[in-house]
Amino acid sequence: MTTKVRSVLATTGIALISLIAFVPFYIMIIMGTHVNEDLFRKIVLLPGNYLLENLKTVTSSRFDLAYLNSFIVSVASTVLSVFVSAFAGFAFAKYEFKFKNAIFNLVLLTMMIPSQLGIVAYVIEMRSLGLSGTLIPLILPWVANAFGVFWMTQFIKGAVPNEVLESARIDGCSDLGLFFRMVPAFIMPAVTTLSLLIFLWSWNNYLLPLIMINNPDLYTIPLSITTLGDAYRTDLAAQILGLSIGTLPVLVLFAFGSKSFIRGLTAGSVKG
Repeated sequence: MTTKVRSVLATTGIALISLIAFVPFYIMIIMGTHVNEDLFRKIVLLPGNYLLENLKTVTSSRFDLAYLNSFIVSVASTVLSVFVSAFAGFAFAKYEFKFKNAIFNLVLLTMMIPSQLGIVAYVIEMRSLGLSGTLIPLILPWVANAFGVFWMTQFIKGAVPNEVLESARIDGCSDLGLFFRMVPAFIMPAVTTLSLLIFLWSWNNYLLPLIMINNPDLYTIPLSITTLGDAYRTDLAAQILGLSIGTLPVLVLFAFGSKSFIRGLTAGSVKG
């Protein structure tokens, strides 16, 4: 089999897989253009004529405010999580200190415990601190992220040469200077990958906002979508349209950051 034939077959296979992966998104978008009752009568494959009415239903629920709340929570969670994870990962990867292995093993142990088990204690803690009824409880769980610490530790071990750090120390660079000046250039693929993951997980988070938020002005997108409709009718078509609109930021981020995301995943799988 020639190289050209292999290339054509590979391209065709990738195109088919991409088409199959796109079908659910296409159906989701199409369902948002139909009246609610149409979704129960048949499988819709062609656009309907109820898009504007569904859009009015979505916008009347203050969806723009939910969008803003989700954006604030996701951006803050991403920035803080990446910073803390990179800082801790640098310490675990390049420094020796007492109980280092025990602390790192404890971090790994927390990854094995479902987060739902601590939700009651977390709610009580936030209430005791007076943070209930704000967006802060939706951000804090991502700051101390065990996966982020593990990810950054493994990546920094193999990506940041010890020789570069030692040369910087000889030139008088402090430990903080090493982290802020030398390390970022080596770990940008890992930062991009972790940023996309944390943003996605925070953006789609439903359980924690459902428990912590009872003020409609603080609803995030998942909560806002569930409120579309009234006491007698669940407007699935409007909810699906809201879901389509809510996925746009994630699609845009992955479209522009996919190369760095894949590079970070592949580099992290072979280093450390």
